[in-house]
Amino acid sequence: MSPSRRRDPSRRHRLPRLHEASPAVVVCVLAAAALAAVVLFMTLDLRGNLGYVLPRRAVKVGAMLLVAAAVGLSTLMFQTVTANRILTPSIMGFDALYLLVQTSLAFTLGASAVATAPPVAKFCVEVGLMVLFSMLLYRWLFTGGTGSLHLMLLVGIVLGTLFRGASSLLQRLMDPSEYIILQDLFFASFNQVEPVLLGVSALVVCAAGVFAWRLRHVLDVLALGRETAVNLGVDHRRTVTWVLVACSVLVAVSTALVGPVTFFGLLVVHLGYQLCRGYSHRWLLPIVALLGALTLIGGQLVLERVFGFDTALSVIIEFAGGLLFLFLLLKGSLK
Repeated sequence: MSPSRRRDPSRRHRLPRLHEASPAVVVCVLAAAALAAVVLFMTLDLRGNLGYVLPRRAVKVGAMLLVAAAVGLSTLMFQTVTANRILTPSIMGFDALYLLVQTSLAFTLGASAVATAPPVAKFCVEVGLMVLFSMLLYRWLFTGGTGSLHLMLLVGIVLGTLFRGASSLLQRLMDPSEYIILQDLFFASFNQVEPVLLGVSALVVCAAGVFAWRLRHVLDVLALGRETAVNLGVDHRRTVTWVLVACSVLVAVSTALVGPVTFFGLLVVHLGYQLCRGYSHRWLLPIVALLGALTLIGGQLVLERVFGFDTALSVIIEFAGGLLFLFLLLKGSLK
């Protein structure tokens, strides 16, 4: 046998790696893993009154699926329009803006009125105000002719600090009893999701997901940069404006359901980039959503059913995402 036809012994028994597989295979593997995690979460250690346990688990799983899709898709689209893989809506102050809206409503109307308001009406008001304010504050950052990404990051962090400071000031002026009610609203968990609000959020997230999917080819062009996108015929200002609206809605939905998650989107999207070859949004969109679902459901399953911990999964995810954020900064990913 000629030397050119000899097989490398080190490759003879080498197993294919997931990041080396085609995007279609990656999507199928992640979908199967996410489905298995959902089935295990719904059935593992199942005892007691099934009519009570199963609906509660179903609502919890539905909330995790919606948050995974909302945070993952919003972060992916946000990074695409900013042409930077370290910026996220949460880092740019979107979560702080939502907390300011909540605090302002409680300060003007009363925390008791906000807590006892109809869930659907409250949800619509919060999302509407957040979208309006976010568009007024952030549109000029990403649709101007020229702009520094370092400046955008700095402005976003400063605005986030300003929103948190304003929220803290209003909270100090509130009655202590009302502040306790407001604090409970800030730290919502998967166990406290209203089923009616879950249905409304599902409609909003599905609508935003359809919008992102229909815009997948345009997002590929936007990822090439503003000048290239304009030369290829994309209405950059109009398109980026609509993408920012979708990101604002998705962040508002996820925050209203479970509270702020600052670094979860950064963690999931960065893993998606590692698994998807070619970085086409045709594959990135489902990969990011499935990774988010697998991370939340699988992580919650391991914490609750395997280790028996009562710790919130968001604490661990935020810790891992914060480490990734620092790693990307030190690595020089901010370009």
